[in-house]
Amino acid sequence: MSVTPCGFTRTPDQGLTRLRWNGTGWATDGRPPETSAPPPASTRTQPPDIAALRPLRGLELDWPDGPVPLDDVLRLAAAGVPLTAADAPAWVPAALAALLTDRSWLAHEPDGTVRCLADLRREEHSVRLRRLAHRPAGTPSVSVVMATKRPELVPGALAQIARQRGAEVEVVLGLHGVPYESVRRAVEDLPLPVAWKELPAEVPFGTVLNEAAALAGGHYLAKWDDDDWYGPDHLADLVMALTYSGADVTGTSGEFFYLEPLRATIRRSAFASGAAYRSEVWSDHVAGGTILVSRDDFRDIGGFAAQPRAVDRLFLKAATEAGASVYRTHGLGYVLRRGLSGAHTWQLPLAHFLKVATSQWRGFRPSLLMEHDTDARVEAA
Repeated sequence: MSVTPCGFTRTPDQGLTRLRWNGTGWATDGRPPETSAPPPASTRTQPPDIAALRPLRGLELDWPDGPVPLDDVLRLAAAGVPLTAADAPAWVPAALAALLTDRSWLAHEPDGTVRCLADLRREEHSVRLRRLAHRPAGTPSVSVVMATKRPELVPGALAQIARQRGAEVEVVLGLHGVPYESVRRAVEDLPLPVAWKELPAEVPFGTVLNEAAALAGGHYLAKWDDDDWYGPDHLADLVMALTYSGADVTGTSGEFFYLEPLRATIRRSAFASGAAYRSEVWSDHVAGGTILVSRDDFRDIGGFAAQPRAVDRLFLKAATEAGASVYRTHGLGYVLRRGLSGAHTWQLPLAHFLKVATSQWRGFRPSLLMEHDTDARVEAA
């Protein structure tokens, strides 16, 4: 696939435009969408035509009378351009037809604010199209690396790992001052391979992660935080992003937070801290609980620092200093839990998250890509 979602615009300033078959190819406003090979990776840019489509809310397809090639439509989907159609002829593959004719994302009108609900539903639709267009030929093997000192959170975390789709998953646990007996039942109930290692509470957090990672057998390592929430396509989306970007390390933007003491969900502005939370960009920062890297690259980078805190930041710093490229993908399949600051290795007061929020909801209100039915799961977590 020759194009990627890199540069996706979350808040478009233009409406829908028609995409029509002009007899020789698909065209927008009479011009064929250029879908040739992108510039060299070193430029990190999209082809000019895709960049020109970024400000659009999306493209609405007008079908010709008979079957025509759909390669360019799939390339637009791979670029994350939102596509829609009132109907789809029988010659369109069923999976693509279902996405194109799902117009629920258009039910919400933009209200002129940054990251309004209409923008969120549009981005969810874009991600579903990306998944279809970038569908991998095989199933990647991923070792989920989780260090924990809170056995009460392990059952919920393992349950979320168990529902991951599109990847062959194993779990490696670093039990940080936690006896295996306290998590045995959750481990034995998990329908996935699990390895673990017990380490004393005084061992630095980074060392615990490294000791767990040493047990991994998957091609990729994915860091997992025991107190956060992950959608069922989280791992598959990370592998997809690593593949289409060609990056060495990937992760998501950290934008959805559940503020536990306030029983509220916020979405952080993309422009907080100097646009540090935009997605589909090259960056030196990703959400720490979502780092994905190949096992070989993890070893070459040197693993996590033997420190009690800031191990994610230090790992990313070491990766960039070693010449590794880091790509940040969408954060719609991830929600960070925030309680009182003393409960986290990354400490910020709750007031900080309220200050940088662009949206705020009562209760647990993640993206639809999380596939959480109700906020009852929060109370049970």
